[in-house]
Amino acid sequence: MKRFPSIKKNRDFVRIYRKGRSYADRLLVMYVERTEDEGIHIGISVSKKVGNSVVRHRVCRSIREIFRLNRHRLRTGTNIVVVAREAAGHSDYNGLEGAFLHLCGLHNIRDKD
Repeated sequence: MKRFPSIKKNRDFVRIYRKGRSYADRLLVMYVERTEDEGIHIGISVSKKVGNSVVRHRVCRSIREIFRLNRHRLRTGTNIVVVAREAAGHSDYNGLEGAFLHLCGLHNIRDKD
């Protein structure tokens, strides 16, 4: 089983925050940095403002699953950091998926369907 392509190191998050472009909506903030390699990596940040640990992990798992199911639609050579806003704790899966795909469209990393 292959490993999930995640961003884990703090220095990588900070680099993407500084060099990447960001767009936001009511539920999520997305930072995207273009890279030379062929992969797509994602980092997810959910703060304690979103809710208790159960809610935070549900939001994180939902975003990870949305990325996994829509990865084939995204352009390669990108690093993505998704930051969940407070309203994401009260949102359902479909709301998070719509926000994620909308932000991918704004960043122009979503291939045409």
